[in-house]
Amino acid sequence: MRRLIYGLISILLLGIEILIGLFGQGWVRIYLGDVLVVILLYTIVRTIIPNKKMPWFIIPSAILVFAFIVEFLQLWGFCDRFCITNELLRIIIGTGFSTVDLICYLIGIIPCCVAEFVIRNK
Repeated sequence: MRRLIYGLISILLLGIEILIGLFGQGWVRIYLGDVLVVILLYTIVRTIIPNKKMPWFIIPSAILVFAFIVEFLQLWGFCDRFCITNELLRIIIGTGFSTVDLICYLIGIIPCCVAEFVIRNK
């Protein structure tokens, strides 16, 4: 049952992210999309790995590290260095590093940590 809930939330968040990508402007596109993307990654991972016995902070920490790595790959110019010209891939990977994005990822991972803690300790 939990997998189904995470899966449905993932689909909802993916839809919201697509809408933000297509129509979002201002702070919604700049900040909210980055906050929601780590939550989306969390719900996808929890759909795949529903109830593993591990400390509550492992999955959120791994997602945060992944998001930071992707952001630092943007700083390195990953898309340009590997001649990625597909516009959708460039949007997904990103092409511009921002320390504000790192802060948004930190903000987005907080509800994931709270969810993990609550689920593990109920």
